[in-house]
Amino acid sequence: MTDSDLRENITSRIKEQADIVQIIGECVDLKQSGVRFLGLCPFHGEKTPSFSVHGGQQFYHCFGCQESGDVFSFMMKYYNLDFPGALKELAGRYNIELPERQRSKKALALERKRDQLFAVNKKCAEIYSHYLQTAKGADSGREYLRKRSVTSEIEKRFGIGYAPAVEVEGWNYLADKFNKEEVASAVEAGLLVQKENGATYDRFRDRIVFPIFDISGRVCGFGGRIVGEGQPKYLNSPESIVFNKSRLLLGLYQQKESIRKQKRAILVEGNFDLISLVAHGCENVAAPLGTALTREQLRLIKRFTTEITLLFDGDQAGEKAAVRAVPYFLAEQLAGSVALLPSGHDPDTYVRQNGLEQLNGLLEKAESLPEFVMARLIRQHGLTLDGKSKIIEALSPLVKSASSPLQRSVFISHFAEQLGVPVDHFESLSKSSTTLLQSDTGRAEKMRGEEKSVPLTIAQKQLVEFMVLYPGHLASLEEHGLRGCLAGGIGEVLFLQLKVMVANNPEFEPEELLTTLPDGAERKLVTDLLLRASRQGQVEEEDGAAEGITDMLSYLRRFGLQKDSDELMVRIKLAESEGDLQKLQELMTEKVEISKRMHGEIV
Repeated sequence: MTDSDLRENITSRIKEQADIVQIIGECVDLKQSGVRFLGLCPFHGEKTPSFSVHGGQQFYHCFGCQESGDVFSFMMKYYNLDFPGALKELAGRYNIELPERQRSKKALALERKRDQLFAVNKKCAEIYSHYLQTAKGADSGREYLRKRSVTSEIEKRFGIGYAPAVEVEGWNYLADKFNKEEVASAVEAGLLVQKENGATYDRFRDRIVFPIFDISGRVCGFGGRIVGEGQPKYLNSPESIVFNKSRLLLGLYQQKESIRKQKRAILVEGNFDLISLVAHGCENVAAPLGTALTREQLRLIKRFTTEITLLFDGDQAGEKAAVRAVPYFLAEQLAGSVALLPSGHDPDTYVRQNGLEQLNGLLEKAESLPEFVMARLIRQHGLTLDGKSKIIEALSPLVKSASSPLQRSVFISHFAEQLGVPVDHFESLSKSSTTLLQSDTGRAEKMRGEEKSVPLTIAQKQLVEFMVLYPGHLASLEEHGLRGCLAGGIGEVLFLQLKVMVANNPEFEPEELLTTLPDGAERKLVTDLLLRASRQGQVEEEDGAAEGITDMLSYLRRFGLQKDSDELMVRIKLAESEGDLQKLQELMTEKVEISKRMHGEIV
């Protein structure tokens, strides 16, 4: 039995044993009504129950927002899990053992290393937290937190700790708490710094320490704020195999449920901005780790909400930070807005001085990011003829970052109307860089309207599946003749659409392809293969891409050679019929060379 068959078997067993009414009843107050159960939908706000759960048929449906599915769908949607995560959670509940996929020694070693780093980070967080709560040497840290109005409840919720000063506990306080193996892991995690002679010392000293959790609650690293004198003011763990600050958000693990329930996330820039807002009752908040907001961070938040407000300082730096984030919001199709604080305030000082009610008032007046950028450019350049030209030039990258042709067209029309200039003025500005994309889009649209009666071969299906799951390899596949191999069918349509999306955004996710496809054969094909890949754990596995690309390119080379061989045979028969012996000899020599290459005799 294959891994796929085993997974399908496990999936069926779980669906047979799982009680969907019980599972959903843990999250929704359900009341029986005949053969079904009714409750308020957990996926949209409503006052009259329209969420129906059918125990016998093991499915749910909301007549308000049209959400429906089985027990796996619910676990994925409600708890923000992927299919393997939902499978693992339900298997654990019903004591069903999941088959382990065979992995390479390298993959197993990497997993062990990651586990060791997570373990030493967790232990470090506990050490620093305990020191803050109990040690006399943490008096300065406790005093600092009291001045910032940080309560014990907030300290515990975020796992805040204190790394002692050198003059109190020496240079190796942390290393003395670890065994030899843990010391090695602590060096790799950046908790300890190792000198050339092999000795170590603590990286964090005299700092309030914030553990940084991933979405599942594992401690990936730390951020430390100096208490006394010294630089830098803020210090993060260095990059490691478990810590990448561009892919993490402080507070998201603790506040994700509040974000999901309120259907909105507030992003602030500082650690103390975050905890101060939470302490004052603004729960749906998270913070980047001292860097500009990244697209990966937006993707994390996207699992819980599609509406995000940036609450930044009202200075020039805050404005620039908001402007830099706009292309990422557009690419991720998120509704972004920005609320700038009055001069001299950050979120911490503002909420402490003015309270939650005034903060909420400020947030309600948040301006959509594209409109914010436009207003800022008008202030900067004015609406003279020269000013409008500069505004259009500045808006061009923003327009190009739109996630779809429709979104791009809407922006062009809207901004052109605001500036009182012709639409084609905008279009001509970016025409040179988008002509190729537009022509590819046009060809895809044209082919989509044509009848595609020829089904994909097994090899074509494999090529389509690979290019959709691993779009980063599309250029290499195209160079080796992918389009010719898929010509004349839905495979070519998908290739053209993918080419447009990759050119617009090289880091786009395979699921984004569904946002550009209308109902029909192409959309069904992509939906089916993404679902199958998710269930088999294929999506985002780079090992699979590295192994698969070799096979795909090898097939395309063979396909190209076979096509050349077939064309030569036609020309050979023509030369024979015309009695052209010299041409026939030349063509036969070419045919022999191609045959050798096809059989791997020459490269």
